[in-house]
Amino acid sequence: MLSRAADEMLNWHGSGMSVMEMTHRGTVYLGLFEKVMADFRRLLRLPDHYKILLMQGGATAQNALIPMNLSQPNRKLDYVNTGHWSTKSINEAKAYGDVHVAASGEQLPKSASGEVPCHPFTFIPDYSEWRVRPDSSYLHICGNETIGGVEFWDWPDMQALGAPNVPLIVDMSSH
Repeated sequence: MLSRAADEMLNWHGSGMSVMEMTHRGTVYLGLFEKVMADFRRLLRLPDHYKILLMQGGATAQNALIPMNLSQPNRKLDYVNTGHWSTKSINEAKAYGDVHVAASGEQLPKSASGEVPCHPFTFIPDYSEWRVRPDSSYLHICGNETIGGVEFWDWPDMQALGAPNVPLIVDMSSH
């Protein structure tokens, strides 16, 4: 496997060039891109109506680019706070609109005995607790909070959350 990867680093599938040298409009690159997108969609079980953006810059750049480019005129921006990375996203978005935290893993649920069963930012709040504004520009979640170990295994159902027309934005930069 490693020797094949090394061989294709400079000569992708016999094209005579590396992927980094290819034009983004060339047939070899377009074939690779279509396969990557199909594999990504299949592996993440994403429906056809979901859009996938492969972008450079990592999460830090996207924290500003998302609200700057995806805010509707009402500037309502909804976020779920599940830890360190979503907190960074929330703080950056405050410069661009009316940020509403629809749910948070910071406030710990208590058991029937009154005991706190876990630590802050180590769980995803139950969907029944989420309060997404139906007129929000989007709902942003961090798919994988690497510091607290919180990871979404399934995507929230926006219809069930009462916001069927609100786009779901998922920070997948650590995946």
